[in-house]
Amino acid sequence: MSKNYNSALAMLVSVFFFWGFVAAGNTILIPVFKKSLDLQQWQAQLIEFCFYVAYAVGALGYYIIGRVRGKDVLNTIGYKNGLIYGLLISALGAFLFLPAASYESFPLMLTGLFIVGIGFSLQQTAANPLAISLGTKETGSSRLSMAGGINNVGTTIAPVILSYAIFGSTGTAENTVLSLESVKIPYLILCAAFIVVAFAIKFSKIPNQLGGDEDTSDTERLRITDYPSLWMGMIGIFVYVGVEVSTAANLSEYLKIEYNKPEDAVAPFISLFWGSLMIGRWAASVGAFNVPKATENLLRILGPLLAFGLFLAVNSLKESTDVTIFFPYLIPIAILLIGAHITSNKPAKQLQLFGGLGIVSLLIGMFTSGMLSIFGFISVGLFCSTLWPCVFDLATSRLGKFKSQGSAFLIMMIMGGGFVSVFQGYLSDIPSIGIRNSYWVGVVCFAYLAYYGEYMMGQVKSER
Repeated sequence: MSKNYNSALAMLVSVFFFWGFVAAGNTILIPVFKKSLDLQQWQAQLIEFCFYVAYAVGALGYYIIGRVRGKDVLNTIGYKNGLIYGLLISALGAFLFLPAASYESFPLMLTGLFIVGIGFSLQQTAANPLAISLGTKETGSSRLSMAGGINNVGTTIAPVILSYAIFGSTGTAENTVLSLESVKIPYLILCAAFIVVAFAIKFSKIPNQLGGDEDTSDTERLRITDYPSLWMGMIGIFVYVGVEVSTAANLSEYLKIEYNKPEDAVAPFISLFWGSLMIGRWAASVGAFNVPKATENLLRILGPLLAFGLFLAVNSLKESTDVTIFFPYLIPIAILLIGAHITSNKPAKQLQLFGGLGIVSLLIGMFTSGMLSIFGFISVGLFCSTLWPCVFDLATSRLGKFKSQGSAFLIMMIMGGGFVSVFQGYLSDIPSIGIRNSYWVGVVCFAYLAYYGEYMMGQVKSER
């Protein structure tokens, strides 16, 4: 776009915060409800399943509405309005946590999460292409990484806030069910925040249409098979969200079985996993700013260190947490920074490299012990951190006027977070496999992502 949309971008990225807060909050709710309702691991993963499948249901529903009306939903109502309506839908879902907590109802809570996910689906379909479009094409993936960095501020603080709300000031898991009503306050605040931001967006400079894209006619529909980069990218989104969510969602069970850590003690580790995505995205987002190269290189180092400092500061608020045990995590952070520097503004190359590093991280987690094993699994968050903008940018870069429809199909594939989590949870319940070996699922996911990066590198070369 030729105009300067800095203020619009600033407002836009606020919705990314909400996605992160709810997603990371789910990983705290999983062990709580598993303990309270005596669920198996795969049953507890229904929390992730309902939330992430809602993305697919929402995206499919919006697509069907567009087909019936003869025009794409976002091209009809506008991208700004899509964000507003999505926020209001999510507000309704967050409100359902109040009666769900009062009656300690697992089905009602799942319903609330499903509705929140339906709203997020519309928000994501609008927000991701907007973030890419609000500036030059070359820095599109960097802007999406910056927005993702804001997303992970929410993922970093959510486990800490919800852990305190659920377990109370005693910091123990003994009264989990009795203190479940404490979830009301965080989700009531979240509901109000959805509504406030919706009104703020109404009066913002966020455009209703994407610059440079022609509207599609009533008869013009996207044929997925005509765009290999898109349908392969859809699989990429499925496995990317799958490995990210399932690694985090099963981490508390791994810590409990392998290291006897109770439900109330896993929050710092969950926080670091999601904080790792913030660290990586703060590094990758530097390219979105028009600064001298020397300043950019400096910010690429300082940004992740500040993100890590934010994690330490948030988790040090709880007196029982010894944050010094996380200091050695600076080593995988350094590896991330080197990789991010090598692949800056090269999404296909970054996808290939970080896919490989993700495999190495999971192998370290499965075949070592102690904090090294824990850091192996947690560092999956580092190497997942920039893969969303890489896949999304590569998958939509050739769509032109079909970008809105392509975005909807990609958002639909977020359901991978639910399916892969449940599948890994099912495998972990099999005695001959167990929780440790269930992480081979993630290795397969990363292998495909590395392959997609390799394929797209070949496409770029052939176009030259």
